[in-house]
Amino acid sequence: MTMVRTLPCLLLLVSGFAQAAPKQPNILFIFTDDHAPHAIGAYGSKLIQTPHLDRIANEGMTFERCYVTNSICAPSRAVILSGRHSFHNGQMTNGDVFDGSQVTFPKLLRKVGYETALIGKWHLKSDPTGFDRYEVLYGQGSYYNPRMKKDGKEVKHVGYTTDIITDLSLKWLKQERDPEKPFMLMSQHKAPHGKWEPALRHLGALDDVEIPEPKTLFDDYAGRTSSAREHRMGILEHLGDGRLMLNYSSKFTPEQFKVFDGYFRPRNEAFLAKRDSMSKQELTRWHYQRWIRNYLLCTRAVDENVGRLLQYLDESGLAENTVVIYSSDQGFYLGDHGWFDKRWMYELSYRMPLLVRWPGKIAPKSKNRDLTSNLDFAQTFLDLAGAKAGPKMQGVSLIPLLKGEKQTDWRRSLYYHYHEGGGHGVARHEGVKTHRHKLIHFFDKGEWELFDLKKDPDEMKSVYGNPDYAKVQTRLLRELERLKKEYDVPAFVYGSHKEIQAQKKKGR
Repeated sequence: MTMVRTLPCLLLLVSGFAQAAPKQPNILFIFTDDHAPHAIGAYGSKLIQTPHLDRIANEGMTFERCYVTNSICAPSRAVILSGRHSFHNGQMTNGDVFDGSQVTFPKLLRKVGYETALIGKWHLKSDPTGFDRYEVLYGQGSYYNPRMKKDGKEVKHVGYTTDIITDLSLKWLKQERDPEKPFMLMSQHKAPHGKWEPALRHLGALDDVEIPEPKTLFDDYAGRTSSAREHRMGILEHLGDGRLMLNYSSKFTPEQFKVFDGYFRPRNEAFLAKRDSMSKQELTRWHYQRWIRNYLLCTRAVDENVGRLLQYLDESGLAENTVVIYSSDQGFYLGDHGWFDKRWMYELSYRMPLLVRWPGKIAPKSKNRDLTSNLDFAQTFLDLAGAKAGPKMQGVSLIPLLKGEKQTDWRRSLYYHYHEGGGHGVARHEGVKTHRHKLIHFFDKGEWELFDLKKDPDEMKSVYGNPDYAKVQTRLLRELERLKKEYDVPAFVYGSHKEIQAQKKKGR
């Protein structure tokens, strides 16, 4: 009799424990294209204010040493999805087609009960897999009136793409997802990738502002190998009329065109009337001011739309159990060294932004200086959800760092490998980075560079071959070989394009 009376109490007790079990957190991953950390207030930008991105940092953690494994758009996205280096997931260049049959973190999240959605820029050529819902731009997408593929079917939108991607993200959060399931939403923007067309509401907003020039705008590359001098990403020589908004990329509605062209046309005509009489230095400065203003205004629209998502999380009561993560596919040159674009292992294209807010878990205004990577994102997402990582994933979960736990055995170096070659004149290269030093090998050219980032943070002078750095050089050469073994870098990646494609067809 006693046991019969006690049983309901035990059941109630067990039920109470079940109800008290921690819920799997929602994950909101906001991702942009080509957003340089030095165009974010939280990273100390002198170019722009980003109050909504800064809010994530103020309420969470700023990763100050997060780096990409391969500084170019599609490969970075593939690494994030797969948790594997480019030479293992198959997306070594922008020209490759992503193999959607491989294990990716969204597929593993679904197995533990998550609803997954991808809205915005995809840029991997194959159709997305592992998502309950997707609506993605075709290719690079346009800044206005984008064509998108929604679960396999084409749809068209009218408006500014940054706003539209957020509208669709909010619609999914509010109306389309299953509220009984935790969610993973990847809200991914085209901006601030070129060609940079600001929103109509922002035209002229920076006309009265002289954007500070980077101190290396007129770099002559004297302290580095021939690789840097052979670039094709110069602010003066290579931006071109399209990137300078002397002609436009988007297909506007008549109403949009009237406003957009009404702003740019008179200013373009005034510039073209004097262009031939301007010196190279004057042209460089005009190019820089015109381009950087457009870039920053595209970034302003991103920040505004991040604010819209954060506001909805607050108003809906979702904020407390939602991890918000902001990142971009790599860094970007904002006139630094006279460049735009990315690809290099040099710091400004190598370092990527990573801001994370996790209420109750991350101390506000935290900063982390450990060496982290986009290779770690997949395992971090899975760890948040209580899911196991794929057996071939090569990153490390960032959860201990997010919680502020001391890590005595955290990695001390990172491996980098840029495979594409030729794009914007950037030669293929690989390298190793530690907290203080960086070794780069342009293997097709047989050139090496070594930088002391403490003494030379702008990477103006290589010390490779300098006797004072002989021990450092030897140590980094050994570390490079160790990392190549650790990540199982295949020999075929050093071959010609034809050799690489032949090996990939064999299904490595």
